[in-house]
Amino acid sequence: MTREAERCRGLEGQAVLLAAGLADLAVSTVGSAVGTVRGLLRRSDAAELAAEAEHELVARGRLALDRYAAVPPAHLEILARHAQARHAQARKAAGGV
Repeated sequence: MTREAERCRGLEGQAVLLAAGLADLAVSTVGSAVGTVRGLLRRSDAAELAAEAEHELVARGRLALDRYAAVPPAHLEILARHAQARHAQARKAAGGV
């Protein structure tokens, strides 16, 4: 067995291999992203594309805020509305106004 193989067998070796694999993935992803950005910058409709992306991000932001920042109605308020609706139905069924 070579020294490389022995080094890769331990936990430390696995950690090194994992870090190297992640670094390689990051480098290839960044390279791909740079190529995509260069292609987008060469387009004649880049300004329209950027404006459309901005509108899309704003819409996504609104949806995210609505989903996570909306305060649910108070529990007692819901109970009071249900009680009021039942009371109104009971009066109507009894012939009252």
